[in-house]
Amino acid sequence: MSGSGTQQVAHSLAFRVMRLCRPTLHVDTSPLKFDPCDLLFGEDLFDDPVAASHLPRLLDSIGIGQSNNNSTDPSDLSYRNRFLLHHPSDSLGLPGLLVLPQSFGAIYLGETFCSYISINNSSNFEVREVTIKAEIQTERQRILLLDTSKSPVESIRAGGRYDFIVEHDVKELGAHTLVCTALYNDGDSERKYLPQFFKFMVSNPLSVRTKVRVVKETTFLEACIENNTKSNLYMDQVEFEPAQHWSATVVKAEDHAVEHNLLTREVSKPPILIRSGGGIHNYLYQLRASSQGTAQVKVEGSNVLGKLQITWRTNLGEPGRLQTQHILGNPITRKVIELQAVEVPSVIILEKPFLVHLNLINQTERVVGPFEVWLSHSDLLDEKAVMVNGLQTMTLGEVQALGSFKFQLNLIAIKNGIQKISGFTVFDTVEKKTYDSLLELEIYVDSE
Repeated sequence: MSGSGTQQVAHSLAFRVMRLCRPTLHVDTSPLKFDPCDLLFGEDLFDDPVAASHLPRLLDSIGIGQSNNNSTDPSDLSYRNRFLLHHPSDSLGLPGLLVLPQSFGAIYLGETFCSYISINNSSNFEVREVTIKAEIQTERQRILLLDTSKSPVESIRAGGRYDFIVEHDVKELGAHTLVCTALYNDGDSERKYLPQFFKFMVSNPLSVRTKVRVVKETTFLEACIENNTKSNLYMDQVEFEPAQHWSATVVKAEDHAVEHNLLTREVSKPPILIRSGGGIHNYLYQLRASSQGTAQVKVEGSNVLGKLQITWRTNLGEPGRLQTQHILGNPITRKVIELQAVEVPSVIILEKPFLVHLNLINQTERVVGPFEVWLSHSDLLDEKAVMVNGLQTMTLGEVQALGSFKFQLNLIAIKNGIQKISGFTVFDTVEKKTYDSLLELEIYVDSE
C-alpha cells in the first residue's frame, strides 16, 4: 500500500495504516534432524522384542541415548546434539511459533479487508476536537467506513495517538484507495484539515472456466477452478445455484469407502484443497429443466443456467467468498409453434379408423394462423404405414398469443406391428411458412 498526503501545510497529526490479517506458521529452516537409531540399526531390529528391549541401555552406554539427549551441557560448545531429535514432533520443522505479516501483502476479491489505523500526534502540544473519516474509493463507488462527525475525539495529547479498526468486504477488482481525513484544532486553535491516501490493488484469487454440454434432455456443466494466489485454498463450498425452472445435482466419482466413513463425511465434510500457484479442481453438475421450465425457456428465449457460489479458507482459516456471473447455456432457437400428442389409442386394429388427439401450441406473444394440417408421406407406397382417413388436409383457425388449439386426425393403419407416424406438417396460410417434423408417434397395430 502506498500513502500520500498534503505536504504544503505542516500538520501535527499523521495516519499510519497497518493491515490486520492472520499470522503464518514459523518454519524452522535449520538442518534436518534425525534419530541415532536410524543410522546405527535397521528397521527390522524392532521386530525382535528382546533386542528392542536392550536398545535404550545400549544407546545410553555410548552416550546418545534419550537420557543424554534431554540433558544439555552449557559448557559443551560443540553442540554435538543439535542435529538429534529430542522429540518426534521436531521432525515437522514447526517449533510452534507464529510470524506476523512483514508486508501489506496481496488483497484478493472476495476477502474482507481489515485495517488497523492509528492517527499519531507528533507535535509538542495537544490537539482537540478531532473529526476522523475513513472511506474506500473505487472506480464505481465510495464506501464510508468510519465517521466521527457526531462524536469527535475530544483530544489527542502530545506524543499520543488514537487507534481504530475498519473492515470492508472487497467486491471489486482493480485500484482501491483508502482515504483517511482528520479535521482538528491545532495548538494555536487553528482549524486544520489533513487528508491522506493509501492506494492498493485488488486481484482475482480464482479463475473459473466453464463448459456446457447437452446430452438429449440433460445438460452437464463442468467448472474448472484454478488457484491464482500464493497460498493454498481450502474450498468449503462450490455450489451451483440454478436459475428458475432448473434443478442441479453434483456428479461425483464412485466412492468405495466403508459405510462408517460415508456417514462421517456427511456430518463433517472435509474441504477440497486447491494448491497455490495454479492448482486446479474440476466440478461437474447435472442440470435438468422442468416441463414447465422447458416451455418457459422456449417462449422467453433465455439460456441462463445459473451461477456458482464459492467459499474458501486459507491455511489459518481466513475466509473468502465469490459469486460468478450468470452462466449461459447453448443458444436456444425460439420456435413459433409446437405440436403435441394429447391422446393416442394404446391398441390399433389393422385397416380400421382411429383418432389421434393433437394440440397446436402458439409459443409467441402474437396471434398466428390460420393453419392447414396434413400428413405427408414418402413417395414409395411400401413405406406407408398410416394414411389419413377422409380429407387429406384439415383447416384450423387462428391461435391466440401463448394459446393452443386442440383438434383430431382420423387415421387408418395399413401395416401391423410397431409402426412410427411421422410427417405431420403445419402450413401458416398468412405468413406462407411450412413447419414439418414437428411430431413423431409410435403405435402398435394388431391384425385382429
